[in-house]
Amino acid sequence: MKNFIITLVFAFVSTAFYAQGAFDKFDGQDDVTSVIVNKKMFDLMSKVKVDASDKEMQQYISLIKKLDYLKVFTTKNPKIEAEMKASADKYVKTAGLEELMRINDGGRNVKISVKSGATDSQVRELLMYVDGVKGDETVLLSLTGNFDINEISVLTDKMQLPGGSDLKKASKGKK
Repeated sequence: MKNFIITLVFAFVSTAFYAQGAFDKFDGQDDVTSVIVNKKMFDLMSKVKVDASDKEMQQYISLIKKLDYLKVFTTKNPKIEAEMKASADKYVKTAGLEELMRINDGGRNVKISVKSGATDSQVRELLMYVDGVKGDETVLLSLTGNFDINEISVLTDKMQLPGGSDLKKASKGKK
C-alpha cells in the first residue's frame, strides 16, 4: 500500500512539473521569439490603479488576478515548427486537455484546447497552436490559471498576443 501511495504521489508531481516545462525547451532557442509572464508579474500588474469609469480596464485587471502563467512561442523555422506541433499534440494527450475549437482559414490551422474548471465556461488551462503557413509565424500559446473563457478577448486586446483574433473567436464560441 505504501508503494502504491508513493507511486500515486510521484505521478501527480511529475505531471505538474511536466505542465510547467513542456514547452520550456523553446525558450531561448534561435529563431524562436518567446514571451513568458509568471504569477508574480500578473500580481504586480493587477495592483495598477484604474479609473473607476474604465470598465474594460477593470475587466482586464480582474482577469489578470486569475492568471498563473502565460507562455507564447513564435517561429518561422520549419524544423522548430514541427517540434512545436509535436510537443503541443503530445501535451494535449498527456495533460488531459479537450479540444475547444479548430479553425482552418486559408490553409492556416488553429487548434485551441482547454482543461475545464468548475463550470463549463471556467478554464484552468488553455493551449493554442497556430500552424504558420506561407511565411506566417507558427504560434504556441499556453495560459494557466482559473479564468472564464469569455474574458479572453479582454486579454488579447490589452496584451496584443499573437493569435489573439483566434482566441477572441474561442471566447465568443463558448458562451
